[in-house]
Amino acid sequence: MYYKLNGVTQRLTGAPAAAYSPQGLRPGVPSVSPPVIFASPTKLASETGSQVEYLGANKVPDLQKLFQKSDGVPIHLKKGLMDRLLYRSTMGLTVGGALYCLMALYFAAQPSKD
Repeated sequence: MYYKLNGVTQRLTGAPAAAYSPQGLRPGVPSVSPPVIFASPTKLASETGSQVEYLGANKVPDLQKLFQKSDGVPIHLKKGLMDRLLYRSTMGLTVGGALYCLMALYFAAQPSKD
């Protein structure tokens, strides 16, 4: 049963059996589903049986071998020169930003000479 607020008594009263459905609203479910925009297979699964072929080679086994090798190198530096450059530039910017913040705090703590 549906309920509605009575404007005179300000109490809930039983409503007719039909639910409120205004004419201006559309259903919440779209009539056509949007296209998939991520990692779509090149062939449908129904066309190839159980095997699905994706665009590009699977690099996961090669990366697992690289990252799981115990050679004493930290995990964030395993891929070589580019990782070292990114790490050092990040550390440099972090130290530089911390020094800049300390310098700004020092200048803000000084009394003005006005």
